[in-house]
Amino acid sequence: MASSNLLGRMRAVLDEAGKRLNVPAAGAELLRLHSNALFVLPGKKLVVRIATNPDALRRVAASVRVTQWLAERSFPCVVPAEVGGQPLVVHGHVVSFWQYVEAEPTPVPGAGEMGEILRRLHAQASPVGVDRLTDPLGSVARAVETACEAVSREHRDWLAHRIAALRRTWDELEFPHPPSLIHGDAHPNNLMRESSGRVILGDWDHVAVGPREWDLMQIHYMHRRFGRVSTAQLDEFAHAYGWDIREWSCLDLLVAIRELSGLSPYIRTASAKDFSWEELARRVDSLRKCDSAVRWSPPPAETARSQSTRL
Repeated sequence: MASSNLLGRMRAVLDEAGKRLNVPAAGAELLRLHSNALFVLPGKKLVVRIATNPDALRRVAASVRVTQWLAERSFPCVVPAEVGGQPLVVHGHVVSFWQYVEAEPTPVPGAGEMGEILRRLHAQASPVGVDRLTDPLGSVARAVETACEAVSREHRDWLAHRIAALRRTWDELEFPHPPSLIHGDAHPNNLMRESSGRVILGDWDHVAVGPREWDLMQIHYMHRRFGRVSTAQLDEFAHAYGWDIREWSCLDLLVAIRELSGLSPYIRTASAKDFSWEELARRVDSLRKCDSAVRWSPPPAETARSQSTRL
């Protein structure tokens, strides 16, 4: 496993994308290398996102289009950079450019602010051309199907069986609220506080029209698997949003689906990153044992700057 090879490929994609859009990438700093490779171009005040998922073009294009649409309506979100021709595909990877946000480290955005932002988002009209969330396990299913040495045959068989079972259950779900525009990965780690004090929401790769309960579940997933959100913060989140998803009997099912869907970037990068390899094995082992007490580890930050910059 050679993470340097993966990083080298991402830098080559970055350089070529910069040439095509006339945005020099010299001096680019790596922020993160996981589901996306994120680079900051300090002189240009831009962040470049390179998707590791080769099937990401449609959803990245949606993230660019929807965030621009929301920003025009004064919704607190990250904003695409004003460069023509994005997103673009370079060497099989989808590349997008975003305005750089130097987030203030304190006060840290809270669960209540996440609840307020989601309440505002779910009240928005749905822009034309946004896909519906019909299969939240599609990405991980494709990753399992194409996995080679990254996943053992035993784990692949178990994952395929578990994905099929949860897909059937998802199709039968009856949600208590009507569908709306959803973020798709709404948890406090994707919040940033601008120097003005305004809190904005980043990482729109999974934006869709779908059950708002999918957004409301994310913070509970963070609470259960990462221990990053306290029960008091869950209460604060529910109060700010105006409804507590814990009142619905299917919350645990949504968390189980989210646990599987989150494996896809680890499967895609396991052969190139030691952390992904080890974390994938630990997560699948805990799922197979039905051990919900095991705490999972998030991808490590690549640089100090990434602690205050998330897109």
